[in-house]
Amino acid sequence: MTTADARALIYRVARPEDTKAIETLDGSFTTATVFRVTVAEEGFTLHEVPVDPPLHKVFPDDGPDEEEADADDEDSRTYVAVGDDGLAGFVALSYAPWNRRLTIEDIEVAPAHRGRGVGRTLMGHAVDYARERGAGHLWLEVTNINAPAIHAYRRMGFAFCGLDASLYEGTASAGEQALYMSMPCP
Repeated sequence: MTTADARALIYRVARPEDTKAIETLDGSFTTATVFRVTVAEEGFTLHEVPVDPPLHKVFPDDGPDEEEADADDEDSRTYVAVGDDGLAGFVALSYAPWNRRLTIEDIEVAPAHRGRGVGRTLMGHAVDYARERGAGHLWLEVTNINAPAIHAYRRMGFAFCGLDASLYEGTASAGEQALYMSMPCP
């Protein structure tokens, strides 16, 4: 599949019948680098460091997603990318009117479709929805070990805006740090 083939996918608002495919999409990743977070009194620094052997992360199943529970909420939306071989990816969004923030709740691309523009196209739908809702900015959270996603988000225009060093404590992701990224709504 080429980038041109990725554009041939059908991008649309998710339907109830997409739920099973969204829940079972392989969102795991493998990376040869991670971002080491150093916290200081004045803030934090990030340094990308190699890991050998490469790290493979499979996200734990944490039960029903918020975006599924809020499927009928006018401030939430999920877009899917669908091809002949099934679900290629999805992005789940929520909008908070009080601060005009569009949150990327989750974005995943099936392994066979990665690196082909599917994530960028889904993010384009997120930007369109942000404009529709009157959002001032888009915001997301990503683990410090997901270097491939961090690089993709930066290429899309996101910048680091925060850190939560304790978000994952007590979970299967303990030891990782949550990085927050945002970008103004273009």
